[in-house]
Amino acid sequence: MLNNLKPKTQNSKQKKAIIIGAGIAGLASAIRLAVMGFEVVVFEKNSYPGGKLSNFEKDGYHFDAGPSLFTQPENIEELFALAKEPIEDFFSYQPQPIACKYFYEDGTVINAYTNTDAFAKELEQKLGEDGTKLKAYLLQAAKTYNDIGSIFLNYSLHKFSTLLKAPIGKAVRAVKAAFLFKTLDQVNEAAFTKPQTVQLFNRYATYNGSNPYKAPGMLSLIPHLDHNIGTFYPKGGMISITNALHKLAVKKGVQFHFNTPVESITNDDSMVKGVVVNGAQHNADLVVSNMDVYFTFKHLLKDDKKATQLLKQERSSSAFIFYWGVNTTFPQLELHNIFFATDYKAEFEALFTTKTLHEDPTVYINITSKCEPGLQAPSGKENWFVMVNAPANIGQDWSAYQQSYRKAIINKLNRLLKTDIESLIEVEETLSPIDIETKTASYMGSLYGTSSNGKMAAFFRHPNFSNQIKGLYFVGGSVHPGGGIPLCLQSAKIMSEIVSELF
Repeated sequence: MLNNLKPKTQNSKQKKAIIIGAGIAGLASAIRLAVMGFEVVVFEKNSYPGGKLSNFEKDGYHFDAGPSLFTQPENIEELFALAKEPIEDFFSYQPQPIACKYFYEDGTVINAYTNTDAFAKELEQKLGEDGTKLKAYLLQAAKTYNDIGSIFLNYSLHKFSTLLKAPIGKAVRAVKAAFLFKTLDQVNEAAFTKPQTVQLFNRYATYNGSNPYKAPGMLSLIPHLDHNIGTFYPKGGMISITNALHKLAVKKGVQFHFNTPVESITNDDSMVKGVVVNGAQHNADLVVSNMDVYFTFKHLLKDDKKATQLLKQERSSSAFIFYWGVNTTFPQLELHNIFFATDYKAEFEALFTTKTLHEDPTVYINITSKCEPGLQAPSGKENWFVMVNAPANIGQDWSAYQQSYRKAIINKLNRLLKTDIESLIEVEETLSPIDIETKTASYMGSLYGTSSNGKMAAFFRHPNFSNQIKGLYFVGGSVHPGGGIPLCLQSAKIMSEIVSELF
């Protein structure tokens, strides 16, 4: 609630920061700026923090509503270390031995172990894939991530002063032509001999809502996160990340105002002035928008020209999600599961070219009750987060698509799990691209802002600061370095380091 919020007189002894949106990047930004000594106020249009990283409960089933994969816990640990607070008082997690379990239409089932030797042995036994090829691929992924990827994730690509701190020379020497001039699919075709392995590693393009048949080979560094660093389960589900960061921010003195949308961002002679909330001006030394950058320009800055320019970049894919309470358990399933489409290329053609439903979509199922049975779902039952990739919203008939997706999903699961899944569903909720746009202000329901379907896509993402308005900054999945929890957290870090040079 607004809690009778009134505009405050600016305290000359303490700089003030206003953050628009309490998504994961907004929370991380609030913590970082509070630690830097700012008075921090967060305005959030929803009644809860977290943005996409939220949850709900129905009839004893607990569902994480959005992101379901947790990697790079060091990003969370860094925030607690920065705040000088013991993370164990707020948050805990455990490593997972299997990053994901993959099901193919021909009956092949692959356990993608986080242990490289075990994963290599699995590919050899199940597919006849040479295990040394996997080890070489993951070794290259680690090198690419450390030599090149770290620059994209840790530095602004749009400020010369920050790039001067980056190991550019090392990155240039590490760049391979294939990373720039070949697609991810082409890189994977050259790395492996079996089509199932290629499809498995093509899937990593979806980690930022892109098309592996168009996205650059540089994305081959993404598997490093799952298989060299590992995947983890946060105790209490993904919502525990939101809860931990919100509590940490409050402890550091951050003021949150929920159910409080910002109406506009104001500036005076190209210097940010603050924001307007409920018709009242609230001044600040800097403003950070965690809102989709398109909506920030369109609605908060009333800059239609800039908003239109942003639309020149292709939006990422979206998702259609079914939340199912399942009245039994499936021992053959893991925390993360993928049921692949037979024609993967046709699926991405539908997503990005025709922007239509693909009749045989790839199905992802996340089941947190695997890690906390009896807590995330009633005893002897499971909470299924069932997601298919969907095109960004351009006005499709999502009610009709919902029925088609549901039918396609159930048919695929019945075939591959040899069951009658529909008879086991006792709780059901859905989330469409329209819902995603409405609830999280993600334009067109795109999960990751813009896609990476181009050689220079990483450089075209909007910077973490405004070139036109001094003191205005941007964080979250629609700006540099990209979408997903790790990158959103990195956007807050990049923003705070730019701010530290000026304040």
